[in-house]
Amino acid sequence: MILTWKRKANNLKQLSYYFPDKTMWQSFVCAMVAAVTLQAFNPFRTGKLVLYQVTYTSGWHGFEMVPFAFLGIIGGLYGAFFIKMNMRIARWRSSSRWAKAPVLEVLIIAVITAIINFPNKFMRAQSSELVYMLFAECRAVTDDQFGICKTGAASAGVIALLLGAAVLGFVLASATFGLHIPAGIILPSMAMGALYGRALGIVVEIWQARHPNAFIFAACEPDKACVTPGTYAIIGAASALGGVTRMTVSIVVIMFELTGALTYVLPIMIAVMISKWVGDAFERRGIYETWIRFNEYPFLENKDDSPVPDVPVSQVMTQLQDLAVLTATGHSLQSIHDILVAQPYRGFPVISDSTNRILLGYISRAELIYALKNAAAEPRSLPLSTEVYFSHQATADPQKTLDLRPWMDQTPITLNGKSSLQLTVNMFQRLGLRYVLFCDRGALQGLLTKKDVWYILNSSEDGGPSAGVGLLREESRGEARGLLTRDDDPDSFASPVDER
Repeated sequence: MILTWKRKANNLKQLSYYFPDKTMWQSFVCAMVAAVTLQAFNPFRTGKLVLYQVTYTSGWHGFEMVPFAFLGIIGGLYGAFFIKMNMRIARWRSSSRWAKAPVLEVLIIAVITAIINFPNKFMRAQSSELVYMLFAECRAVTDDQFGICKTGAASAGVIALLLGAAVLGFVLASATFGLHIPAGIILPSMAMGALYGRALGIVVEIWQARHPNAFIFAACEPDKACVTPGTYAIIGAASALGGVTRMTVSIVVIMFELTGALTYVLPIMIAVMISKWVGDAFERRGIYETWIRFNEYPFLENKDDSPVPDVPVSQVMTQLQDLAVLTATGHSLQSIHDILVAQPYRGFPVISDSTNRILLGYISRAELIYALKNAAAEPRSLPLSTEVYFSHQATADPQKTLDLRPWMDQTPITLNGKSSLQLTVNMFQRLGLRYVLFCDRGALQGLLTKKDVWYILNSSEDGGPSAGVGLLREESRGEARGLLTRDDDPDSFASPVDER
């Protein structure tokens, strides 16, 4: 009990540190003003604050937890197979001739999509309108343009159209997600989940209507609607989102904000968790993490489950002899400009001299360019032969020289050159660093960037070459890895290509 209270006290301390009372109060006022403004403008022309706000006359029953869980399984399978198919298409697209003609590719897929969607009334409807109708309760529907509230033998045709639309939407979304158009996966996944969710809801509704005296329907009240198919559409939409994105809390909050269905938060939570578990059984990464990995963006997750080679960081860092460094003295405006033109890096370590190599700091490329432009512009208008220095010079005339110390980070993050790679990776993950400098008794030894760490971790997961055998010097997909990347255009010094 004492330990529990201590943990709670620590959590409250952290919450107070990151979210002080002033910030929480400001956030509350902003949210209140936003809600009042939304209510005043009424952008949806429905008098409601949320886009798909629904109100159901009856709640859910215990026996419905089984179909809700089944929707979670379907959502997990949908997410896993969607990611696999989408990545196969993306790999084929990147190596095909369509990669050089993105506009033509979009036009062709748009024509194919229109031809396929038109015969199915659910596919040719606008996504937002379709999702709203699938979420709605039949007694609240005044214009059943999709025929989702039909009863009797007509329900079989509606179920077939719903499932057919879900399958076609799955195939088309797998091909279109990743095109060079501003489109996402949230609304398409919600629509597909709502389609198969509504179909299952109609099936359960028909089953209950034909067997009202079955023991599993004992909780249903006589002469009242027991099953609401619209709720299954909401659960299905949440399960599809959870399966494809692998988010949990965010999906529950999004569905609650979009629908206002607070009564169904528990079924939504169960469906989302099951969809995540099922999806993780096939692939632990969601669609966004998969695309980040596919595009080789240096994104490091704040987790401890990534395998890290048990080697000293000196085996994988870029050594001093391979670095482009700046010395404290001996530079002019012209020489700094020439270095920027010749070197593509985003920053440069600054050392005392080439003999002692004492680390003085780190200056970014952007800061150097800005400082040089200010020095060359009015009112100073310094000539290109002006002396530039990065350390204190007692005899230097501040009117005729340029002191770059104010633009330099004089306390960069450093580690000992004998540190382990595990410690370095932890620092990158916990602190969100872009680079770490390594020193021995103040002398610069090397540097490691976020992209280098990303390559090391992913090569370890894929069973690639181990660290210390030139991993950062290998070629991949035509691009040089590590810090030795060079720009193809040496005159474009203002557009760095390296993570430094």
